[in-house]
Amino acid sequence: MEKTIEQIKEEALKELEAASDSESIKAISVRYLGRKGAVTRFLRNISSLPLEIRPEAGKKANETKKTLEALFNKALKQFATASYEVAGEIDVSLPGRALHQGSLHPITQISHQICNIFIRLGFDVAEGPEVETDYYNFEALNIPKNHPARDMQDTFYISKNVVLRTHTSPTQPRIMEKQKPPVRVVAPGKVYRCDSDLTHTPMFHQVEGFLVDENVSFGDLKGILTTFAHQMFDKETSLRFRPSFFPFTEPSAEVDIRCVICKGKGCRVCSNTGWLEVLGAGMVHPAVFENVGYNTTRYTGFAFGMGVERIAMLKYGIDDIRKYFENDLRFLRQF
Repeated sequence: MEKTIEQIKEEALKELEAASDSESIKAISVRYLGRKGAVTRFLRNISSLPLEIRPEAGKKANETKKTLEALFNKALKQFATASYEVAGEIDVSLPGRALHQGSLHPITQISHQICNIFIRLGFDVAEGPEVETDYYNFEALNIPKNHPARDMQDTFYISKNVVLRTHTSPTQPRIMEKQKPPVRVVAPGKVYRCDSDLTHTPMFHQVEGFLVDENVSFGDLKGILTTFAHQMFDKETSLRFRPSFFPFTEPSAEVDIRCVICKGKGCRVCSNTGWLEVLGAGMVHPAVFENVGYNTTRYTGFAFGMGVERIAMLKYGIDDIRKYFENDLRFLRQF
């Protein structure tokens, strides 16, 4: 070999010391550490050295390579830092850093849309506790202990008289205890049930709504919900009211809309019926009014409740409720 590894190292250090900018350092790095650099050639030719000195020569060559790499990188960083600190000023000509702006979760967006529709119809927005007493979650809503209707909801019990609320309906008696008619309220929030599959999760979101005043009729309920459906989906959306049962309303109804996917022709989403269930509703049961001290001969009212995930699935054409909770950015960025 023409030069020893020590000589190569000394020459590299002298050139590095004389370098005046980052381009010079990069060129020196290529001359010594590149594919055809001096240190690289030395390592390739170690096999031509006498057998007894090969191990030591290889060790020194590798140490030199690591040392030079560290020094070159350090020098490049120093020059890069210095270029940003010219006369102690910021280089305003440099491009700015892009800010990645997030967005609201689709469930939050739909919940806001639902509430905004009812706000425009004269409703107020209220919230209640997610950890609820058995009284407000059941008894105040005409569901006494041992009532068969409790089997309709698989409840998480924290203690004998404390539960994770199974619906947002407890907001009804809580608000009515504090406010005399007229009352117009929608209450969004999380609810909890022991249920989990493609269309159900242990925690989901509901929006409860109720209106109490003199001479409120089922026709008023139909008008409000028809307006809601037209604003949430489109003006061509048809509604269907089917008789049903809820302990806190009488009469009660399930409300369907014409399938937003097939427009009523029948498809897999609507099980070829042309209709999709979206919410439950009815006239507030007199027993609920009695529990909060309302005059049942003077006041009437209606109530309704809907699942936000259900509305979002129909609005956006989503077929699996679990997508809302998987935090897959490819899914969330669509909203």
